[in-house]
Amino acid sequence: MEKNVARAEAPESEDPTAAAEAAVEVPPEIVAQTLGQWFQAWMARIRAGDSGVLPVILGLVIITFVFEGISPHQVFLSATNLVNLFQQSAVFMVLAMGVIFALLLGQIDLSIGFVGATGAAIAVQLVQPATTKWPWWAAIAAALLVCALIGAIQGTLIARLRLSSLIVTLAGGLIFNGVMLIVLGLGPFSGYPSLAGSNANLQVLYNLMWGTINPTVSWVGMVVLVAAAGLIMWSADNRRRRSGLVAPPVSLTLLKIGLIAVCAVVVVAICNVNRAAIGTLEGVPWVIPIVLAVFTVWMVLLQKTRFGRYVYAIGGNPEAARRAGVRLANIITLCFTISAFTAGIGALLYASNLGGMSNNFPGNSLVLQAIASAVIGGTSLFGGRGKVLHGILGGLVIGGIYNGMYLLSIPVQWQFIVVGVVLILAVSIDALSRRSATSGSVARV
Repeated sequence: MEKNVARAEAPESEDPTAAAEAAVEVPPEIVAQTLGQWFQAWMARIRAGDSGVLPVILGLVIITFVFEGISPHQVFLSATNLVNLFQQSAVFMVLAMGVIFALLLGQIDLSIGFVGATGAAIAVQLVQPATTKWPWWAAIAAALLVCALIGAIQGTLIARLRLSSLIVTLAGGLIFNGVMLIVLGLGPFSGYPSLAGSNANLQVLYNLMWGTINPTVSWVGMVVLVAAAGLIMWSADNRRRRSGLVAPPVSLTLLKIGLIAVCAVVVVAICNVNRAAIGTLEGVPWVIPIVLAVFTVWMVLLQKTRFGRYVYAIGGNPEAARRAGVRLANIITLCFTISAFTAGIGALLYASNLGGMSNNFPGNSLVLQAIASAVIGGTSLFGGRGKVLHGILGGLVIGGIYNGMYLLSIPVQWQFIVVGVVLILAVSIDALSRRSATSGSVARV
């Protein structure tokens, strides 16, 4: 009898999974049957502190209008500058999309700069016609495989030995800075292997950033991709409706497809403008479909698969995820593998932009810019909240700030200061929105 009384009097808060009650985020599509109801639910979420991507979109609009107004001859919105802006932002976006996998866990990856650089150095060295003469596809595959292997090792140390991700990846950044220098020292290039030359394999790597798609092919490809994306979205939502499951309003699905089509038309139209002062330079740069491919694959992985649900569960409450049967070690290891693999893609784009590899590769700066892009885009440093889209939007913000200040000839030290201030504002918005959401959940209880 006394034991029963003791159990009855024991506080329920002893369960660590119930130690802190968080607000359940209910997507507007669950309660909305019309576009108007969806909009009302969306506004309610904003008032509750969940602003989503709204702040970063407003930031992009402000950046655009300010720099267009004050840039010399108002060239910020010119076709030439907009294409350059996307090319300059591509590395930030790709690296951010990779590091988001670590941030969603409530972890951090400080090694991506030099892990990616090691992979890029390997690829550039392997395609050199004077030495190894590897085909471009094999060199890229080998580089990305090395990056993935490095990420898996670091993830294993973090997940299975329970070492701090801060220390493991900080050490990894130092280690692979040295490994990159060793790789660059191989061959007759004195640390500066180049992608210049008429060799086809060199040109493929160089054209990752600088190559363009024929304007006619660009339009055809755009129509095919938009039609495919629209068909997939419509079919998925319609299948849920027929099955009696929760689905967004038909008008919302059509609106999303329309926005995708409008954005695609605008991008292709801008890229197909002749951007050369002398001669012809037109067509969509290859870097755009590369970034879109990374975005699509990682977005589907995070938002449409069981793995993605496990990532969010671990970031929200690791102990609850473990009790639910999630294998934390496997998920954490895979997330760091994806982060390093994506870093390899970003570093290859940087090497293409540079026209080769250099022992002055700015790995430390790229790490900070990638994390800043993810956080500015809306990913939380506390884990459990973020999307791959945040890497795209945040990368555009970082790239837009650098691009605009470059047009104004502002010294680089002030560029760093401005980006740092924007990052603090983004983190403050994240902290305030979480505090507001928590207060709202407590009030409702």
